[in-house]
Amino acid sequence: MAPFPEKVNASFKAWLGEQESRGKKFTDEQRHWLGMIRDHIAANLVVEPDDFEYATFAQEGGLGKVHQLFPEGLQTIIESLNMALVA
Repeated sequence: MAPFPEKVNASFKAWLGEQESRGKKFTDEQRHWLGMIRDHIAANLVVEPDDFEYATFAQEGGLGKVHQLFPEGLQTIIESLNMALVA
């Protein structure tokens, strides 16, 4: 069995591919944030809106910034990543 961070990374790549196959394109900045979310999930098993106030996210703009980057539905992305990466 692969270590959990490796499993999360593989699942993240699959999730990104699935999003793109549905026509969803992410900017470089969105991808950077998605990567930070992935790393947070790998370390903590889940990401929740309050987590965006923690240092790693706060240094980059926190909850306000992530809402700017994903105006079409941050909660949907969080739920989708939590399910896809931990399942």
